[in-house]
Amino acid sequence: QVQLVESGGGMVQPGGSLRLSCAASGRTFGSYVMAWFRQAPEKEREFVAGIRWSGGSTYYSDSVKGRFTISRGNVRNTVYLQMNSLKLADTAVYYCAATSMEYSSRVESDFDYWGQGTQVTVSS
Repeated sequence: QVQLVESGGGMVQPGGSLRLSCAASGRTFGSYVMAWFRQAPEKEREFVAGIRWSGGSTYYSDSVKGRFTISRGNVRNTVYLQMNSLKLADTAVYYCAATSMEYSSRVESDFDYWGQGTQVTVSS
């Protein structure tokens, strides 16, 4: 079993920045993908960004490309989401997810493990 724990959420003004962290523990796999999804009130959960642990390649949704950066930490099984130029529309609960599938999935059902979520609120 894999446990994911997110941290770093909070409230920020439009144009501001936040960095989210996700730490994985328990049984981890050699090659996998970690990703961030988000769910705004009354909306479905959507893909935000992903990283393939082997090789470090990253991929993003169009709505955050150029503003958000996903990266691996120096500590194994830690991933970050640096969010810059935040907009009101970025307000959501952000979830960390992981899968042992070795391709750059954006599909929620492909991910087996999920964190509890962390709230990000962008408000003036």
